[in-house]
Amino acid sequence: MSEIDPPPAASAGPAAAGPPPRGLLALAEAVRPRQWSKNVFVFAGVIFAGRLLEPRALLGAALAFVAFCAAASAVYLVNDLADREADAHHPLKRRRAIASGRLAAPAAIASAVVLGCGGLALSLALSRSTAGLVGSYLLLSLAYSARLKRVFLLDALIVAAGFVLRAAAGAAAVHAEISPWLLCCTFLLALFLVLGKRRRELQLLGDGADRHRGSLSRYTAPLVDGWLNALSGATIVAYALYTQSPRTVEHFRTTDLVFTVPFVVYALFRYQALVVEEGGGGDPTTAVLTDRGILAAVIGWSAAVGLIIYS
Repeated sequence: MSEIDPPPAASAGPAAAGPPPRGLLALAEAVRPRQWSKNVFVFAGVIFAGRLLEPRALLGAALAFVAFCAAASAVYLVNDLADREADAHHPLKRRRAIASGRLAAPAAIASAVVLGCGGLALSLALSRSTAGLVGSYLLLSLAYSARLKRVFLLDALIVAAGFVLRAAAGAAAVHAEISPWLLCCTFLLALFLVLGKRRRELQLLGDGADRHRGSLSRYTAPLVDGWLNALSGATIVAYALYTQSPRTVEHFRTTDLVFTVPFVVYALFRYQALVVEEGGGGDPTTAVLTDRGILAAVIGWSAAVGLIIYS
């Protein structure tokens, strides 16, 4: 080495401060942090118990949110491992970290175990009921990934049930009761969104839909459209009944929650229009965050609920 050549230590410095390894970036993508917004359902219990402003209750709900984020990310990794061959036939999902080969299977399995155990441990620190609900979510999701996602209609019902478990776990974490009507609304809304996603998959994949998801061979656009119509109406009725149920009126000492129903009607109808008429809405999370109409309805509903319950 000549006198003007830089020493090895000097050349190693910039490398140490370089970008994160590709494997870490692929893992960060595979745990799908954008999908963590689905776990806001855990806050339903503390919000509608009127305890959102209690620091201890808010902390409990926040920890339940973190536990479900960890559990959900573990499920995403397992599901992507199981679906990596089918995802190769999907125009968008083939870019996922595992399907594209950017994240190795052993690393994905190890990460899923760590995240799943971490979510269970955190939920157990909150309460046994919370841990039982998080554990039920993990078991149900594993059964879904292994087999049940291929079963017509049951695949959508299981995904919707996961949102009910989120809401129930959030309530259990703060030792709050949650209205059966609210759980019913959660299930109906989640099923509506899941079927909207199935409808979009049918549009996007066309004749190759069954190669990506076996259960899609039994779905048809007219059939799903009929279900969406029924579910939008059922969700609106269930939510309206919740706002005026004796238990709700007695707890909040007002019937004013009924004035939040129009926001729900608009958001549901707007999402259905995106799916059926405009060819969008494939990802409910993206639709909520990017469609101005739906986002405005969600913000308006949240503001109205906050004013009615906490003013």
